Amino acid sequence: MESRGGRIAIRAFSSLVVAFVYVPLLITALYAFSGSVGQKWPIDEYTTRWFGVAWRNGLVRDALITSVEIGLVATLLALTLGSLAAFAVHRFSFFGRNVVSLILVLPIALPGIVTAMALNSFFVTANIPLSLFTIFIGHSVFCIVVIYNNVLARLRRTPTSLVEASMDLGADGWQTFRHVTLPAIRTALVAGALLAFALSFDEIVVTNFVAGSETTLPKFIYNNLRQPRSRPIVNVVAIAVVLLSIIPVYIAQRLSGAPDALGAATNQRSGAAGG
Repeated sequence: MESRGGRIAIRAFSSLVVAFVYVPLLITALYAFSGSVGQKWPIDEYTTRWFGVAWRNGLVRDALITSVEIGLVATLLALTLGSLAAFAVHRFSFFGRNVVSLILVLPIALPGIVTAMALNSFFVTANIPLSLFTIFIGHSVFCIVVIYNNVLARLRRTPTSLVEASMDLGADGWQTFRHVTLPAIRTALVAGALLAFALSFDEIVVTNFVAGSETTLPKFIYNNLRQPRSRPIVNVVAIAVVLLSIIPVYIAQRLSGAPDALGAATNQRSGAAGG
């Protein structure tokens, strides 16, 4: 049985880890409201004018649009490829199936700098100019694993008897997918897509190696962080990136914790036969 001292030590260590992660974010948020261009503590005056300055900055707005475009396209590519891979690994037994799973997980399991260097080397060797296209490919590579893991986990929790019952009732493959499989995995698809978008939106390491002259919000922060006059705008952009990343992650977490759609799939399986 765990001792009282052990519980206290674990709680203290957990609190330190949480503080280490979130206190810098809190300080950055406070500096975003500082009325001074320079950063000093304590803050003398609080203002919201830097938010307006940041929004009127053409570079920031272009970077925001670019980040959203990249996130949406990378998520769409990852959603398609990751779902197909999950279905293939789940439904078929073939030589090298475990290797396929390992290959899909590697881009996110390896340090980001390794994945970034590998992608950059590939594009340079293949004479593919660094552009939005290479960012789409680079981001989708490490976003696929999020979709793959979510969909595969949900498929493994979905009773195969539902699919078998649908086929026994005369439904074809498409009808079974539409009425049985899709309702069972749709929350996993949405949660995976939201996580993939958040992962793409705040990615900086891979982006730096495959972006070329394109600028995303994280890259804007990286490029302007060392310029003292740009610090207030950088703080505002950093808070915007954090918020725009937290929201889809929170929604994905809520969806992942929601009850499976197996009940709906069960109710619809008889309708699959009539299509």
